[in-house]
Amino acid sequence: MDNAGLGGKHGYAFGLGLERLAMVLFGIPDIRLFWTDDHRFHDQFADGQIRKFVPYSKYPPCYKDISFWLPDNFEPNDFFELGRAVAGELVEKVDLIDEFTNPKKAKTSHCYRITYRSMDRSLTDDEVNKMQEDLRERASNELAVELR
Repeated sequence: MDNAGLGGKHGYAFGLGLERLAMVLFGIPDIRLFWTDDHRFHDQFADGQIRKFVPYSKYPPCYKDISFWLPDNFEPNDFFELGRAVAGELVEKVDLIDEFTNPKKAKTSHCYRITYRSMDRSLTDDEVNKMQEDLRERASNELAVELR
């Protein structure tokens, strides 16, 4: 106020800020997310699109791979559904990371990477290993895959 030549007067300053508007528009719960380097935050938004923020876990992921020879009638979605049946919401995603065909055996193999992660706690090795072993057993029994 002194610099404006209004010494002795009182004034108030306020502002909403673009970050606060974006938080309301996209449903973002914490302003600090705007300065994160986490791709799980940034990948949710694109120019010209308005979509609500989808929360993600702050706890570390646990990656487990499973590879097997495919039976003739194999459907990847059946395997994805089996993973959800075994581990529920603890399966964050399932990615096909390798596929090859052995010409001598005339068989195709898939290798999937399963990302296990909890939204509210760190998972232990023992519980993830148990889920992975259950998945291997059920895939073999229910989908007739030949584990590698």
